[in-house]
Amino acid sequence: MKIFTFITGLLFLASLVNAQNITLNDLENGDLIFVGAEKANLSGAINRVTQQKDSIAFDHIGIIEKSADSLFVLHASSKKGTIRESVKIFYQTQKTADNKIVVYRLKNNFQNAIPDAILFAKKMLGKPYNWTYILNDSSYYCSDFIERCFRKNHIFNLEPMTFINPKTGKTDDFWMEFYQKQNLKVPEGKLGCNPNGLAASDKLFLAGNLSINSY
Repeated sequence: MKIFTFITGLLFLASLVNAQNITLNDLENGDLIFVGAEKANLSGAINRVTQQKDSIAFDHIGIIEKSADSLFVLHASSKKGTIRESVKIFYQTQKTADNKIVVYRLKNNFQNAIPDAILFAKKMLGKPYNWTYILNDSSYYCSDFIERCFRKNHIFNLEPMTFINPKTGKTDDFWMEFYQKQNLKVPEGKLGCNPNGLAASDKLFLAGNLSINSY
């Protein structure tokens, strides 16, 4: 899911560039899988209002469900709504030549939140994608989907959203047009979340960059 929100100190650490590569065998139940952002279109508009420095940025997120013999990603897709699909299909559709697929993991003190998160994620499957990015209970965007998964255990926080381009100090033109087409006001200040903000949580640590050599 491609989503923006509040300007925040984003966790795009220099160590991300040099992070170890991990494989499918390294994934664990409840891992969070982040998709590196593109530079144009919606993804670029996200970064203009969330990213504060030139570094890697994220514009999509899902949660890993691992069973004895299967690996799935549960996520809110802009094309398919809230779905459960194999990690290999997720990787194939999200990976480009220029981005990274990055895995974060809950620290040991918060691992007990994972079973509840997976169960709640499954309850939200089949709902449409939320193109307004205004929180509601009938459609979801990607980071919203993940925040709700863990809400019972207070893993992440909602924060006021902003759509202001820091270079101009004004609402970004993309978002002005985006909401005009929906006959909505830009939801400046309404609560929300984004993948960059979730990655910055001190409850997570970087597991590595996911690498799948073949599909």
